[in-house]
Amino acid sequence: MVDAELRTWIYALICLLIFLKAEGYFVDITYVESALAKGAVCLDGSPPAYHLSPGFGSGVNNWLVHIEGGGWCNNVTTCLARKNSRLGSSRHMAKQIAFSGILNNRQTFNPDFYNWNKVKVRYCDGSSFTGDVERVNPATNLHYRGARVWLAVMEDLLAKGMSKAKNALLSGCSAGGLTSILHCDNFRAILPLGTRAKCLSDAGYFIDMKDVTGAEHIKAFFNDVVTTHGSAQNLPSSCTSRLTPSMCFFPQNMVQQIHTPLFILNAAYDSWQIRNILVPGVADPHGTWHYCKLDIQQCSSPQLQIMQGFRTEFLNALAGFGRSSSTGMFINSCYAHCQSEMQETWLSSDSPVLEKMPIAKAVGDWFYDRIAFQKIDCPYPCDSTCHNRIFGDNSEA
Repeated sequence: MVDAELRTWIYALICLLIFLKAEGYFVDITYVESALAKGAVCLDGSPPAYHLSPGFGSGVNNWLVHIEGGGWCNNVTTCLARKNSRLGSSRHMAKQIAFSGILNNRQTFNPDFYNWNKVKVRYCDGSSFTGDVERVNPATNLHYRGARVWLAVMEDLLAKGMSKAKNALLSGCSAGGLTSILHCDNFRAILPLGTRAKCLSDAGYFIDMKDVTGAEHIKAFFNDVVTTHGSAQNLPSSCTSRLTPSMCFFPQNMVQQIHTPLFILNAAYDSWQIRNILVPGVADPHGTWHYCKLDIQQCSSPQLQIMQGFRTEFLNALAGFGRSSSTGMFINSCYAHCQSEMQETWLSSDSPVLEKMPIAKAVGDWFYDRIAFQKIDCPYPCDSTCHNRIFGDNSEA
């Protein structure tokens, strides 16, 4: 028994050392204590936080701000469930996290951003940093203050040198990718006029479509999120002046009005959206889709046909994004969700490519105006470079 435990521990240690040597490194947490006085707090009232890896060499005045993902809470019950986790409280966040992929500090693995100031902003409000409700119910002690958290973190970063940024990129994964779209113009507005500022959304282009039963599940869910968090006032007015505020949580309804250059990185068969928008649990009470949602290779022909329909809907929702020289697009036909944070998908010997271009190169070329990269993959299963996600039986979406 002891030998088995020792072997497991040694194996874990070896894996950690290999990871640190080849792909990543750990960065300490920073708590924004000054935010408390502004009421800019996590769901439980704790201060917001981020991890900062200082820039070096030619990158000292360049800033990459990456927003953590983690879904949303849409009512008191789901927000209470988040409150005592890292997604609702900085008290439950790891003191150190690994930086890899777009946050890597080695040129080999991250050629265009390796020596920048790199920040990972922790996500603890459950509203993609849009909420602002003044009143706190003492019975729940829930604070809906995502918009204030956004501002407090940005002010802290500006004071630490971002106010002198020559180049700046706001990026994010999943709910953080949605944040990078919703706050893209706000990010540009707080930086000096001469700053080259752009935004990257990784797996944040959530689409408005009915589930397999015909129900508008995600539309109702986003409406509850916006209502619970009081988000309407903090969503882009160019959208809310035309549509119900919750409809502005769908990028397809507001990307046309974004003035800051934006890059959309997304899988056409986004695994989160397949599992939560196309086939949420309530739409599959008998588990017909269970194994297909775990592994796309387990899908039946009729299920694959429905997923091809999802891809068509996704590409239609992208149509309004436009093809100006300032926009970028990397839409591959993988069953994946978030491809910029992991080294294996961002840039490695076998990372996903479109027309022989890896994601890191495509994003870097777009940011520095070397090439306007706007590519959409052929339908599944044509792309052999995909790292298709395989979920465990007990895994969450």
